[in-house]
Amino acid sequence: MIPQVYDSPIFRMACQQFDLVADFLEIPESARDRLKMPKRAVSVAMPVRRDDGSTTVFMGYRVQHHLTLGPTKGGVRFHPDVTLGEVGALAMWMSWKCALTGLPYGGAKGGVTCDPRALSIGELERVTRRYTQELIPFIGPQIDIPAPDMGTNEQTMAWMMDTYSLQSGHCVPAVVTGKPVSLGGSLGRKESTGRGVAYLISRAMDTLGINAQGATAVVQGYGNVGGVAAASLNRMGLKVIAVSDAFGGLYNPKGIDLAKLDEHVAKTKSIVGFDGAEAITNEQLLITPCDVLVPAAMERQITGDNAAKIQCRILAEGANGPTTPEADAIIAQRPEIFVIPDILCNAGGVVVSYFEWVQDLQSFFWDEGEVMSKLYRILEQAFVQTINFSRKRGVSMRFAALSLGIQRVHEAKQMRGLFP
Repeated sequence: MIPQVYDSPIFRMACQQFDLVADFLEIPESARDRLKMPKRAVSVAMPVRRDDGSTTVFMGYRVQHHLTLGPTKGGVRFHPDVTLGEVGALAMWMSWKCALTGLPYGGAKGGVTCDPRALSIGELERVTRRYTQELIPFIGPQIDIPAPDMGTNEQTMAWMMDTYSLQSGHCVPAVVTGKPVSLGGSLGRKESTGRGVAYLISRAMDTLGINAQGATAVVQGYGNVGGVAAASLNRMGLKVIAVSDAFGGLYNPKGIDLAKLDEHVAKTKSIVGFDGAEAITNEQLLITPCDVLVPAAMERQITGDNAAKIQCRILAEGANGPTTPEADAIIAQRPEIFVIPDILCNAGGVVVSYFEWVQDLQSFFWDEGEVMSKLYRILEQAFVQTINFSRKRGVSMRFAALSLGIQRVHEAKQMRGLFP
């Protein structure tokens, strides 16, 4: 039974994934709700003064999934569709992601229901500071460490850190990650998720014997993750033949000039109108023939309706939850598609967030080469463990990754016991 406060398509999807894995791992019924249900959820109404003098009440959320392995960790998104159920599902996936990569965290996620593009810089700052103020009893370097997500960035984290530090009476850089480097952020953090996606694609191509030179890639979501992943794949020798953002898509079978596209995006804030490719819809983009498909936008993009139509060799999930369970069942019948599941594929961001947290706690910082070397070592270990589990147990890569993450949290809870 899903509590009504979390009930939403995406939370039901996360629970469905968990239930399938729990059956496979033979986790006792008595332990399942303790593993699945979020430990803590905060919902706040935030009155914010607008530039015109009016007041708008925004809704803010933060969900902490489990506290068994350490403080919780997860992003903060500003988006019109943010709900408590969505945040709860993302927090659950973050738990399995942290456990899969061996990080000493439970999963968390937060968000504000707003359209950041419709807010001025001043309004964004007031929303961020009010949200942080409301969460001060629930966050901290040893409690819960927020990070950027969709609609937020380094500036958002700087405001959050400043608000928390003012209440503490001293600078607390370790309260958030994804900060500007000048405020205690880590070199490589901004690019870490996209670079991690590209690294794991490279490992999958090695596994399948695909030559990067001349291979093709399609990227849905040309933002921080998708944009960095596209550029990294381009440097590896792949042609990026299609990209999209929230406003539209582009296609050029000869390959899109990403440097010129980035100049266009810097001027217009969108890929739409770029003259180096033809316009296509999001639906067309997802079924474009390619070697690598990278969904790096919103959840639930590959569904039972289009899963049979996608034409790729590697499905690299840069976004959280882009593939529904119905689509998974279809893709499982298509052995030609190698899936790099989200909790592995986009783990680079939380891994380098962990590095940033460690550096802040020690006040000792690493150069970018050291950061990236450590990141790739952790991703390599997680990739090898996942593919070995998949082959040994005869299950999909998603099932293998979820099994490893869920089993580790389950074992930790069993070892700690139940108080009192």
